[in-house]
Amino acid sequence: MKKDLDQWLAFLESNHPTEIDMGLERVQTVARRLDLLKPAPLTLLVAGTNGKGSTVTMSSSILQAAGLKVGSYMSPHLHAYNERVRINGLPVSDDVIVESFEAIDDARADISLTYFEVGTLSALYIFKKNQVDAAVLEIGLGGRLDAVNIVEPNGAAVTSIGLDHQDWLGSDINNIAFEKAGVYRAKQPAICGQRNVSNKLIEHANSIGAKLLLKGSDFDFTRTEDTWVFNGKGANGETVTLESLVMPTLPLENAATAVQLLIQVYPEITCNQINMGLQSAHLDGRLQPFSVPFSGLMDVGHNPQAAHLLNESLAHQPIKGKRYALLAMLKDKDAKAVAQCMSVIDDWHVAGLSGYRGQTAYELEQKISSVVSVSQEHETVADGLSFLGDIIGPDDQVILFGSFITVAHGQQWLGTFENNKN
Repeated sequence: MKKDLDQWLAFLESNHPTEIDMGLERVQTVARRLDLLKPAPLTLLVAGTNGKGSTVTMSSSILQAAGLKVGSYMSPHLHAYNERVRINGLPVSDDVIVESFEAIDDARADISLTYFEVGTLSALYIFKKNQVDAAVLEIGLGGRLDAVNIVEPNGAAVTSIGLDHQDWLGSDINNIAFEKAGVYRAKQPAICGQRNVSNKLIEHANSIGAKLLLKGSDFDFTRTEDTWVFNGKGANGETVTLESLVMPTLPLENAATAVQLLIQVYPEITCNQINMGLQSAHLDGRLQPFSVPFSGLMDVGHNPQAAHLLNESLAHQPIKGKRYALLAMLKDKDAKAVAQCMSVIDDWHVAGLSGYRGQTAYELEQKISSVVSVSQEHETVADGLSFLGDIIGPDDQVILFGSFITVAHGQQWLGTFENNKN
């Protein structure tokens, strides 16, 4: 009997003996059988600890503004699997994904693939079949051994390097830098958005002959009052200055990385197209504002680097009232380090998350109590938002953050509020 998308996803979750199986041989073999190693004439890879999703989104939006048909692949999703695979910003349909799963299942024969490996092949299959002009692909974990790294890219960016997925990548920042540098290719643009990056990344890029460009030395940006200026290198090594750029809703650090990558691989891009793309680039859960039933912002940030960027963004947007944090995190994340980064918060609240990686509000409070004072614990994110809705003033703001799951619960609560109001 033909499976629907939910049935396929359930099958993929249980079909391989492990959730993560680092290595490229199995997935590469199946990709060759389906001719997926070059899914689009222009293929870009984006790796990094933080900022991958926003860099993919802004790069895709700018290329679309330049008139290209663009496929983008990101993970995880917030509500529906389809969010991972988009063409010109729109999620593809269930039927399109199911067709790709069926083709991959036929091609793999007796080769066992993980959920993520099949998902990656699915995105490449969909982009190839739909003849996209450009495919912008997010690396899921690490770089060198991630399934997405099977493709032949025209250029790659590493957005940032920090400690995350330590069970798989370890806790040595130099080794993590080497793993992420595995997305670079000989003679191709290799952009690094991490300032003061580990020498391991630089050494690897130089050893393979990649065209390495480092933020802070080869390219950078400056803020003006309500715009920004980009300074970087063009495809022929010439100095490029772009002035009066639109301030994106997504992090400016990642916008600069995306622009440097694009002017290397697609030099005909114009300043006007960059502005159009930045203006329309939006990604749920990344610096996402909301105004009903109260003023707030939600962010999926779940490590110190992401919290630092969130704090920096909020510091540039002062408010008259108080900022309330509602933090909910998975138990394997460094909650104390995250809380330490958030100097703009005036009042702390924590909520619990269910599931085998979740933790109660009390457990979370115990982890951060040495660095911040928690006013209230809430059993769920919904409970926390309901409570805060009753106490905050018109000039106050709620910052909901800590996990993709946290943001998904927040969006569900906001959706329920809207439905009840109507």
